[in-house]
Amino acid sequence: MIRPDDLAEDVRAAVAATRERVAALHAELPRNELVVWTAGNVSERVAGADLFVIKPSGVSYDELAPEVMVVCDLDGTKIDDGTDERLQPSSDTAAHAYVYRHMPEVGGVVHTHSTYATAWAARREPVPCVLTMMADEFGGEIPVGPFALIGDDSIGRGIVETLSGSRSPAVLMANHGPFTIGKDARAAVKAAVMVEEVARTVHISRQLGEPTRIPQSDIDSLYERYQNVYGQH
Repeated sequence: MIRPDDLAEDVRAAVAATRERVAALHAELPRNELVVWTAGNVSERVAGADLFVIKPSGVSYDELAPEVMVVCDLDGTKIDDGTDERLQPSSDTAAHAYVYRHMPEVGGVVHTHSTYATAWAARREPVPCVLTMMADEFGGEIPVGPFALIGDDSIGRGIVETLSGSRSPAVLMANHGPFTIGKDARAAVKAAVMVEEVARTVHISRQLGEPTRIPQSDIDSLYERYQNVYGQH
């Protein structure tokens, strides 16, 4: 088992900083009404090491702090991180670990059971790209991943298979809920907030009638502008 003394000083500092960020970002999930009780989790890759930090399983959001964030290797095994040995990582850890092993560009992963996105997942139906916000953020529809049971890396395989080659940072795992990825945990949290927002809006739109899909050429133009021109650089 990896122990703190086995890590270089700069890696120990990176672990501490990552635990701070991941603990703070978990507050965004209840704040944006994406989770209930202890459901949902955020993780982030530790820069310069084959490690990631993730929420402990079954711990309420108001009890989360940097010192209880669990540190795992990329196989999803908890290292000797200074937490109580009874404090185990999230039940979704295997999925997060699989993503980190197979998508080196991903630095953050988020999972929620947010109501509207999960409703689309229950229908196993992609969210069609009918909003400029969707074109901006997701580059097209939000895809559905395969049904998979929790317990091994099956969910992770489904996430990677669905999102590899896709511009979407979000996947709706069938009958389960959304998983999002990003260059870091903050980007993955943003994607989780946005996927719930567009899932809700498109659902409401369909109550009024069939929404109109945006042509692919316009989606491409909107995505390029938002990703490369919008905001401060």
